[in-house]
Amino acid sequence: MPTYITLLNWTEQGIRNIKKSPARLEKAKAATTAAGGKMKAFYMTLGQHDMVAVIEAPNDEAYAKSVLAIGTHGAVRTQTLRAFTEEEYRKIIAGLS
Repeated sequence: MPTYITLLNWTEQGIRNIKKSPARLEKAKAATTAAGGKMKAFYMTLGQHDMVAVIEAPNDEAYAKSVLAIGTHGAVRTQTLRAFTEEEYRKIIAGLS
């Protein structure tokens, strides 16, 4: 399954209701599962982004569905990085002419 690294930042609404954040995380995991994916890892971080999630999804459409479902609650903004495994990376590089 494709892997996506999701960078998240709390919105003003999200930080104002920070104590609800753990429950929102569980809903995000459920939305990811409902779209056929799995949240493989979650981290609260220091620096430019407040959180990072590593998500596997069957395809881009399933990932988009889950991240849009998460975003509709207004507590976070996201940025997505499509990640390639080492094996995928080596295959891509080997295919260069």
